[in-house]
Amino acid sequence: MQQFKIIIFLFLFTSLFFSCKSEVKETQPNIVVILCGDLGYGDLSAYGHPIIQTPNLDKLAEDGIKFTSFYSAAPVCSPARAGMLTGRSPNRAGIYDYIRPANGKVEDCLDLVHLQADEKTIPAMLKEVGYSTFLSGKWHLNSKFNSEAQPTPGYFGFDHWFATQNVARPSHENPTNFVRNGEEVGELKGFSCQIVVDEALNWLQNRESENPFYLQICIHEPHGPIESPQFLVEDYLPKSINEDQAQYFANVANIDDAVGRLVEYLKEHYGENTLVVFTSDNGQETLHRFKAAIRAYGSPGPLKGMKLWTTEGGIRVPGIISWLGKETYNGTSDAVVSLLDFMPTLAEVSGAKLPEKALDGQSMIPVIETGKMERHKPLIWAFYDAINQHIVSMRTDEWKILARLKTDSTYLPLTHNLYEGNEALVKQAHLVDFELYNMNEDIKEAEDVAEKYPEELEEMKYLLKVEYNNLLEGSHIWSRGGE
Repeated sequence: MQQFKIIIFLFLFTSLFFSCKSEVKETQPNIVVILCGDLGYGDLSAYGHPIIQTPNLDKLAEDGIKFTSFYSAAPVCSPARAGMLTGRSPNRAGIYDYIRPANGKVEDCLDLVHLQADEKTIPAMLKEVGYSTFLSGKWHLNSKFNSEAQPTPGYFGFDHWFATQNVARPSHENPTNFVRNGEEVGELKGFSCQIVVDEALNWLQNRESENPFYLQICIHEPHGPIESPQFLVEDYLPKSINEDQAQYFANVANIDDAVGRLVEYLKEHYGENTLVVFTSDNGQETLHRFKAAIRAYGSPGPLKGMKLWTTEGGIRVPGIISWLGKETYNGTSDAVVSLLDFMPTLAEVSGAKLPEKALDGQSMIPVIETGKMERHKPLIWAFYDAINQHIVSMRTDEWKILARLKTDSTYLPLTHNLYEGNEALVKQAHLVDFELYNMNEDIKEAEDVAEKYPEELEEMKYLLKVEYNNLLEGSHIWSRGGE
């Protein structure tokens, strides 16, 4: 009798287990993350650009959620991408600045920098609960791209990857530097944003698996070197101050067309349950900041600063979420959200288990459902190579505080990387020269209200010191011994 009861129990338990797994499988959404390079907060017509027309992205925002306080994990590309993939401040992963291609050993260990093998990523997490995973576009998380010396996108969970190390070369038109699953592709005809979408559509059309999928579409545009379809350039020439500006406007319009093609296919074939996210890795490039930036006519909208700034123009980016086939909040939300929030959000919607590492993001499900979310953990940026002087900043729901870093004798110099040679100098620097802004009233960061709100200033200073010290304590330090 006892044996019979055990058999019945095991039968019921097994039936319940597989029933739960089946239920999770049926409710798991397909997930599509579209990440642009250097797209400014004000570059879409939905975000107020007076000339550029982006009807497809505007429709995506109209049907879903348009975020007005959507933040990147960093004001430059490589650390922003590391933060998105891991849900952790890029400083924890040791990616402090954009990654240069390794070209021999350098003193500050920049030739070693890459996303490290022990970091758990979104695609690796999703694979554990049955997802098929795909990457198309810009990778930029290796100093030694497509090399056995450093982990490739495939190592981090992508079943199929089609990528460049950094920008499309020689430009967006007819790029020659794509690699598909470790094999160099050679010259491709067309424009980069269309090419990376074509790769995604081809993969979707030929996949045999019925598993849910994770697509990460990393569009190069409008990061330079900019090149756009001539017919679009001609459309914008009458509205532009010169051909270079028309090239930029056309570049953003070409992104809109490529995303429109992808979303149309998704609606037709996977419209019953697909979560689509569109955003940018950081703010827009500064015109003529370097020799090749002749077409960098991006717009920060009302925000202060650009790419490489810790002010809003460097880190606040367009953000759109549309969940095809699912009822969500619909409209504009000013909830404070971040690329760091992707991992906990996607874990929740997929039933995946979060990695056992310190995360800096939180699930966005409340804002997806209601349009509102309380930030439990403030967002902090410590970008040691910033163009503006206040290289550390932190945002809560209402307030933003910025600070400089000073050693005993001088301000901390611009720093590309934390390594054994400068660890002591960086760790002895202390936060000074605070500025405080009320983000509910002043997204332009026009009025420093530190003197006006002394109690709030002291609270934010204390919180910033705690958060920064915790981040610094957990930051990766590169060394030759760790090669």
